[in-house]
Amino acid sequence: MRVAIQRMAAESVYITPEHEALRQQVARFLAREVEPVAEAWEEQGYVPREVLRKMGAAGFLGVTAPPEYGGAGADALTNVVFAEALSQSTFGGFVVTVLVHTDMAGPHLVHAGSKAQLDRYLRRCIAGELVTAIAVTEPDAGSDVAAMRTRARRDGGHWVLDGTKMFITNGVHGDLYFVAARTEPEAASSSRRSRGISMFIVEKGTPGFRVGRALKKQGWLSSDTAELVFEDCRVPAENLLGEENGGFYAIMRNFQNERVVLGAMAVGHATQAIRLALEHVTTRKAFGGTLFDKQAIRQRLAMLEAKTLATRQLLYHCGWLMSQGRDCVREVSMLKAFAGELVNEVTYTCQQFHGGMGYMRETAIERLVRDARILSIGGGATEVMLDEVAKRFGP
Repeated sequence: MRVAIQRMAAESVYITPEHEALRQQVARFLAREVEPVAEAWEEQGYVPREVLRKMGAAGFLGVTAPPEYGGAGADALTNVVFAEALSQSTFGGFVVTVLVHTDMAGPHLVHAGSKAQLDRYLRRCIAGELVTAIAVTEPDAGSDVAAMRTRARRDGGHWVLDGTKMFITNGVHGDLYFVAARTEPEAASSSRRSRGISMFIVEKGTPGFRVGRALKKQGWLSSDTAELVFEDCRVPAENLLGEENGGFYAIMRNFQNERVVLGAMAVGHATQAIRLALEHVTTRKAFGGTLFDKQAIRQRLAMLEAKTLATRQLLYHCGWLMSQGRDCVREVSMLKAFAGELVNEVTYTCQQFHGGMGYMRETAIERLVRDARILSIGGGATEVMLDEVAKRFGP
């Protein structure tokens, strides 16, 4: 299948020739290594490790990571361009497998890792030799991070973890898990619930740590998602990641990065859905002409394209704000809320224009509809994002 680099090629003041070159490089990789074969990954439920190693060799797994460990040291805007380009793939499970590794889990190591931890793990993560996962969500603690119950107690030279994590991407086939746990249990019932949470590095195979079960999902079929169980799981004291009791703030810090790349994913998928719909309606004959000849259809597609282009400009603006080190919680929350809802509107409408064929599993548009659904839920549900925006109303 041909991969569109970017159908809506409107200029942006934020995008440089270097960004365009990166976008072209990613598109070539998708066309060669992903789109022709990824249907098999949907069936098996995970992305093969050799694909991630190829991405590492191409420099895609360390866009913002420090150069001394093999990363490119690029800024947040460049990373947004990469995430959007990657999301031109019609296989959302592949895309999220990569973005969890690079942007949702990996930054915890980059931002908080000691020199010993960076030396031990980071270069191998950037090379795709180690796959990472972030374990924060629990059965009773999703967007409400402070409600987590997993605990960690100090026992001599170890921390002992007990609890369960849920909906963990890369949970089955990951190698390195960044796990949030309460290290000050008494804070859980106080008015300061965000206190007393710490982050830990847990390697696969650590005694007391196991995959409870692989989870079956509506979409993202080529990403593995798991329940993780910790029962008297002993990790060395030096595996504390960052400051003790500082985990909640580390999670909040990375939420902005997580949400902006999910916004990029939504924009990329919306772009592809419109491309697929245009290819279909300009060739499908009905009632004496093409479907594109129907005013209602072409005008609805035009409006979806306008909304997607506007969202892309907000996406780039958020990337620029992050690159400048500015507070952009409001803008990123707007992006995540709007893009997550928009990609569902776009894919649903484009599937409608495909008619019965759009309902068949063999079509890319059907897959995009399934994969889009989570983008208004994961990484901060639309309602949570809108509350973040509303909190910042004022003079």
